[in-house]
Amino acid sequence: MMVFWDQRLVVLATPKTGSTALETALESRASLISRRPPEVKHTTAARYQWLVRPFLEKSTKEKFTVVAMMRDPIDWLGSWYRFRRRDSTPPPKNSTIGISFDTFIEGYMMTPRPGYCDVGSQMRFLYNEDKLAVDRIFDYADMPAFVGFLEEKLRVKIALATENTSPPMALQLDPAIEARLRVECAEDFKLYAKVRRGKL
Repeated sequence: MMVFWDQRLVVLATPKTGSTALETALESRASLISRRPPEVKHTTAARYQWLVRPFLEKSTKEKFTVVAMMRDPIDWLGSWYRFRRRDSTPPPKNSTIGISFDTFIEGYMMTPRPGYCDVGSQMRFLYNEDKLAVDRIFDYADMPAFVGFLEEKLRVKIALATENTSPPMALQLDPAIEARLRVECAEDFKLYAKVRRGKL
């Protein structure tokens, strides 16, 4: 999460949407950056509404605009899968080494989820109970649009480096499993469709 006090702007760090690169590029401009631990860095929209928003608005007597990014749900899950396949010694307990992408997605649809695929959801990150809790969502697939928005708001040129990326890997998902995922996570896909159309 980044807070830009003078611009009355908050950027929430949706996991796996390039937040580390943005933080590095804008560190000198931000009034507040929450980098660690992950629970603080990736402050959810609900937690922002409960804890951070009251402080900011009481201090300034003004409303802050809250923005975030969203990624195609399958692409987002693929990024998590690849990230958890990274080579490390010893392998983390949530490693996906030796687990196929199909198995990862099938596990994601289980209740409870196995640890290796228990990664939450973007919709849960962006919602407070049953209501969208951000003012605007940008499409990760159109990063230049988000960068352009920030450049206009902050009056600065932004050069993004590549940081904390998942290892490159071609992933194929069984069509039958993908169809189940689209039913199981229908609300996430519906929300992303609105983001792609520029409706949010």
